[in-house]
Amino acid sequence: MNGLVIKNTGSWYLVRTNDGRDIECKIKGNFRLKGIRSTNPIAVGDKVVIVENQEGTALITEIEDRRNYIIRRSPNLSKQSHILAANIDLCFLIVTINHPVTSTVFIDRFLAAAEAYRVPVNLIFNKTDIYTPDETEYMDALADMYEYIGYPSIKISALQNQGIHTLQEKIKGKITLFSGHSGVGKSTLINTLIPEASLKTGAISGYHGKGMHTTTFSEMIELPQGGFIIDTPGIKGFGTVAMEKEEIYHYFPDIFKFSEECRFNNCLHLNEPGCAVIEAVEKHYISESRYKSYLSMMEEETDEKYRK
Repeated sequence: MNGLVIKNTGSWYLVRTNDGRDIECKIKGNFRLKGIRSTNPIAVGDKVVIVENQEGTALITEIEDRRNYIIRRSPNLSKQSHILAANIDLCFLIVTINHPVTSTVFIDRFLAAAEAYRVPVNLIFNKTDIYTPDETEYMDALADMYEYIGYPSIKISALQNQGIHTLQEKIKGKITLFSGHSGVGKSTLINTLIPEASLKTGAISGYHGKGMHTTTFSEMIELPQGGFIIDTPGIKGFGTVAMEKEEIYHYFPDIFKFSEECRFNNCLHLNEPGCAVIEAVEKHYISESRYKSYLSMMEEETDEKYRK
């Protein structure tokens, strides 16, 4: 029997079968994915084959090929990966300028991982109702920059219901992943889009304005207008996996565009003579923050560095 994984609690998977039933499943034996060392060999959004048993549960015996997925380094096991979700039509990365701060390095690492695995991403700038004039100006500049690169950006206030109609139109009939740091308002936004979801929301904790986790597992939530939202736990850092240094610049569209004009076709855009990318940064055709994010991925040396 075939089905779709709609929830992952760590040890159990909830699978919605093709005939509309939700069945709790476990993985059969030593189930492993080819070529991926992952803490979660099966992810929400996966299409699977299951075999039911007499207890009313089932075993997952097979996973169908994935169209795409979002993957990051496991925060606890540096040599393994963690798959956020699979078979995604669209991903929204929720960003806040403050309360808590979302760094451009985090944004760019997420976008690069999405590029690597063919996941289209839009940016949502949330909490527009609480920003100072300077913070609003910075948000507008960031949104303009990412729009120019090719990442559509929407400015909203989930709490004030501003910009929600635009989102509703975008997610209609799609499987959409929502991701971002803890505290950026993801659960509040999903509750606004789907009031019957009734997700827990949490206050921002402590002096530093860091978010507290309110989602503890990944889950697909059905939309009234058709489609699903995939809700995932908030993530602190985004360590990339399985990327060779020679290919990282391919996942930065703005850098890749200028790389074709470099003197050497094996240029890594670090300090090589005749590097068109470095020249473009100096002339402000490429954002300095984007180039710094690229360098941070190239220079990644320790297991903990990406969390900073």
